[in-house]
Amino acid sequence: MRILIAEDDDTSRLLLKAMLDKWEYDVTVAHDGAEAWQVLQQEDTPRLAILDWMMPKMDGVEVCRKVREINHGQLIYILLLTTRGRTTDIIEGLEAGADDYLTKPFNQRELQVRVRVGERVVKLQSDLANRVNELEDALSQVKQLEGLLPICAYCKKVRDDHDFWHQVENYIMAYSEARFSHSICPDCYEQIIVPQLEALQRQKKSAH
Repeated sequence: MRILIAEDDDTSRLLLKAMLDKWEYDVTVAHDGAEAWQVLQQEDTPRLAILDWMMPKMDGVEVCRKVREINHGQLIYILLLTTRGRTTDIIEGLEAGADDYLTKPFNQRELQVRVRVGERVVKLQSDLANRVNELEDALSQVKQLEGLLPICAYCKKVRDDHDFWHQVENYIMAYSEARFSHSICPDCYEQIIVPQLEALQRQKKSAH
């Protein structure tokens, strides 16, 4: 999992990176809000971002707002770090688009747990998006036949909406994306093919 950390304070940034490296995350570093925003606009942007609220050029809340205005087609989970711990501040950060909020100074273990929560959310969203894409691909290849189909009780032809009769396989191929590969079932082999082979052998014997 790639994680972006955006922190203008050198000490805090190095500490965060050391923690994430220890937890075996792939870390991308930004030194201010503008640099973080540049990273988060990329198509291959990290899916999880830890942003400091107070940064030069662009603060963390503004970065959150800008991220939510663009559509990557995938979730970017944002954890906002700040010394501001009032309820109104928390509400402002979450309304700006942050997914989670952690007040400085934070407990290392708490940060790890919150990052893992973000990681699970990102993976779940990614799995869901993949399933949706697979379903859309499948549906794009199939036209479904619905309702009652008039079929002849004797020859098994199917009548279409224009009152024309078609062989079953021709009808299905015309009204769906299904295609047929022909073979012989065991019953037909015994009832049709075997008698034909036996008749052919008798003809050969009689010819001699």
